[in-house]
Amino acid sequence: MLIPHPLLGPRDAQEFTYLGDAELMLRPDPTQEDAEAAFCDYVYLRDNPAGLHRELWFHEQGDRSWLVVTRNTITHEILSAELASDVKRKLEGDR
Repeated sequence: MLIPHPLLGPRDAQEFTYLGDAELMLRPDPTQEDAEAAFCDYVYLRDNPAGLHRELWFHEQGDRSWLVVTRNTITHEILSAELASDVKRKLEGDR
């Protein structure tokens, strides 16, 4: 499987380490009143969708960048890959 790295072009997936759902970038606010429950959900509850899913991948054997990869979990087709820092800025702006 090739991952279309936004800076380096197509890279073999074996260069990367998969972390999980891209929503992990949005950690709960520890100062909120319900922080304990929010962190419990954050750590232990995961969706396992069939179909399109946004995932975090770390380019461990490359430039050590974090990517958000949009992938179809049924076919393994990769639709896009973006730098995680860019995606996080967009997500925080939408909050």
